[in-house]
Amino acid sequence: MSTISAARPALPFTPPAPVPRKRTVIPSMLQVIRTVYRNPLELWGEPSYEDRWITTEFLGMKTLIVNDPGLIRHVLVENVANYKMARLRQTILRPILRDGLLTAEGDVWKRSRKAMAPVFTPRAIFGFAPAMKAKTETFITRYRDGVVSDIAHDMTLLTYEILAETLFSGEVAGQPGAFAREIETLFETMGRVDPLDVVNAPDIIPRWTRMRGRRSLAFFRAIVTDTVAARQKAMASGTAVPDDFLTLLLKAEGPAGGGEGLTRAEIEDNIITFIGAGHETTARALGWTLYLLANAPDELHLIEDEIDAFFDAAQRPPHEWLDALPKTRAAFEEAMRLYPPAPSINRAAIARDTYKTLVIEPETTVLIMPWTLHRHVTLWDNPRAFVPSRFWPENRDKLDRFQYLPFGAGPRICIGATFALQEAVIALALMLKRFRFEMTEACNPWPVQKLTTQPQGGLMMRVKPR
Repeated sequence: MSTISAARPALPFTPPAPVPRKRTVIPSMLQVIRTVYRNPLELWGEPSYEDRWITTEFLGMKTLIVNDPGLIRHVLVENVANYKMARLRQTILRPILRDGLLTAEGDVWKRSRKAMAPVFTPRAIFGFAPAMKAKTETFITRYRDGVVSDIAHDMTLLTYEILAETLFSGEVAGQPGAFAREIETLFETMGRVDPLDVVNAPDIIPRWTRMRGRRSLAFFRAIVTDTVAARQKAMASGTAVPDDFLTLLLKAEGPAGGGEGLTRAEIEDNIITFIGAGHETTARALGWTLYLLANAPDELHLIEDEIDAFFDAAQRPPHEWLDALPKTRAAFEEAMRLYPPAPSINRAAIARDTYKTLVIEPETTVLIMPWTLHRHVTLWDNPRAFVPSRFWPENRDKLDRFQYLPFGAGPRICIGATFALQEAVIALALMLKRFRFEMTEACNPWPVQKLTTQPQGGLMMRVKPR
């Protein structure tokens, strides 16, 4: 007599990530500098994944590492006025973005945010959905049966083309291929923490990392200058121009930057912010999603079933896909949990502050790190594993609003969050309806922080029709 045992469900896939340093191991100053330069994600030890907050001091600089949702809410929302952008963050980003929305502060930030708000209302974002769909449909025609391609690079091209079409009506100067190459160079150079930044060296000392990136930065600045000039020429001639992001910013230009208007420099800074960084976060998250699903066949089948049923039913307009494909969205959100596009949020205390028993002294650097927050053992079950069901609609209420921060929180929450989610679900639905993205021997990514969480070595995957 034989018995039939029930099949065991497959264990969830645990993707590559640095193993936390043991609590008892204290790195030397030289080790810290080397690790921060090579890959800051490898720096964090067990306390960062187990304790709610940690206070440290390095070369006389006080740092508070925060993984407590209540304290995060306090810093980013309840007492937001007491926290400015941290010096190290600005040191890295401002040479690239200057007074763009990510780096601007005070009145400059308020004016920029107000000027851009009309483009990112739900109604406006819904209007972008057909272009997102059309661009993705055209893009995926490049894939042939069995082709091996770097999906990380491909997603950079796709999101660039979507952004150029939706926010700039397809009138961004330059070629997508050159853009993708230069953005990689820019993030490899100017997007890294320089060792001199770690030791708080004076700004007058040149940073080799940023010197190496000057050519790529000049490339992007030239794109912006040419794009603005072409649109401005059309507007001045009376030619009809699209009512898009670019036109909106140019119409917001004030006389010599006075009053409520933006200066020409601020306009260009915001354009380069969206061209250079606005698409990059979505591109990285899409690549990681396809990689994770390739290693989790049970999760992939669930999503394929959802997508197939959706397309077999009456066709719905693309702006409804985000809500109509909850499992597809959940896989993307879980990818952003494991590999947050922006792995750290840096602030600095202006005045003395308190939270429960914690005292935060002035000038203390506050590090809120989605990388460790999203993998914290007190906040997540099986935190290192790929489990998209955490984000299914019936499970969302179990999550604290401030334990998951792929787009930040508070007044400075990413203005394009809904844009990115809608874009990602449309792209995933169309790609996964037609193709499977499979692992190859050359696909051995390692997460590395260079502004965004990037797959070192790329994502060489085989694309096969379903």
